[in-house]
Amino acid sequence: MTMQRWSVKTLAYLVEELAHALVTIPLEVHGVYRTELEPGVVYDGHVDRPTTKCAVIISLRGQADFIYDETERYRLEPGKILIGGVQKRLEIHTSKEGFEYALVHYLPQAIAGKEEMKRLTEVSLLHASPDPGLMGLFDQLLQSASSPDRMMELEKKALFYRLIHKLLQAERHQQNSESYTLIDQAIQYIQSHYAEPLTLDQLAGSFGLKPKYFSSLFHRYVGLGPIDYLIQFRINRAHELLMTGQFTVAAVARSVGYADAYYFSRLFKKHKGLPPGQVGLHRKRNSPS
Repeated sequence: MTMQRWSVKTLAYLVEELAHALVTIPLEVHGVYRTELEPGVVYDGHVDRPTTKCAVIISLRGQADFIYDETERYRLEPGKILIGGVQKRLEIHTSKEGFEYALVHYLPQAIAGKEEMKRLTEVSLLHASPDPGLMGLFDQLLQSASSPDRMMELEKKALFYRLIHKLLQAERHQQNSESYTLIDQAIQYIQSHYAEPLTLDQLAGSFGLKPKYFSSLFHRYVGLGPIDYLIQFRINRAHELLMTGQFTVAAVARSVGYADAYYFSRLFKKHKGLPPGQVGLHRKRNSPS
C-alpha cells in the first residue's frame, strides 16, 4: 500500500475537473459535523459497510491515515483535505495525538455524465490551511445545517459551494505559489482588454516573460492557455450581447475584438453550437409570450 502522490500537472487538472463537475452536477448537503477521534485507535465501521455519502474532510488537529478499499492511503494532518469517497470501504488509523476534523457529507444527484460523476465521487486530496476565513465559513455552515427553515436550507447550500470554492482556490494557489499573483493580474488584463488585438507575445511581454513560459504558467493555473482563455471570454461576452437582441452580428464581432464577422461566426458556432445569428431567434422562441 502506498501513499498517493500527484504531479503538479495532475493537480492542476484535478482542480479544473472538480470545478467543472461542481458547476455541472447539482448536489445535496446531508450533514455537517465537527468530530474528534481518540488517539491510537483503528476505526473500521465502514470496512464491512461501504460509505453511503461523499465527504469533505478538513484536518484540524493531529494526524490520521484514511485507507479506502485497502489500497488508497491518505495521511491527513492540518493543511490537508479529502473530497469524495462514496461507496468505498474505509478504515481510519489515528496517531498517538488523536485526530480532529471538520466533516461535510454531500451527494451528487445522479443525472450527470459518467466522467463528471466519477470526479465528484472518487477520493481527491487537496491542500488548504484551516485559517479563520475557511473555518468561519465552516462554522456558518454548521450553524445553518441544524435549522429546518427553508431559507436556511438555501443558505446551507450556498455556504457549501463557497467552502468548496475556497478549498479549490487554495489548492490552485498552492500549486502556483510563485506565480498566482502574476496570473491573476494577467486574467484581469485580458478581461479589461479583450476587445483589443491581443497576442501571446504581447501578453507575455506585458509581464516580462517569454511566451512559452508564460503560456505554461497560465495553463497550469487556469487549465487553459492564455489565447484559449481570451477566445472563450470573448465568445461568452458576445453571447451576452447577442442575447439582448439589440446588436448585429458584425457589431458584436467588432466589440469583442474580431474585425472579420465571418471568422467570428465560425468561431462562435464552434464554441456555442449554433451560429451567432440564431442566438436572438433562439431567445425569442424560449421567452414567455
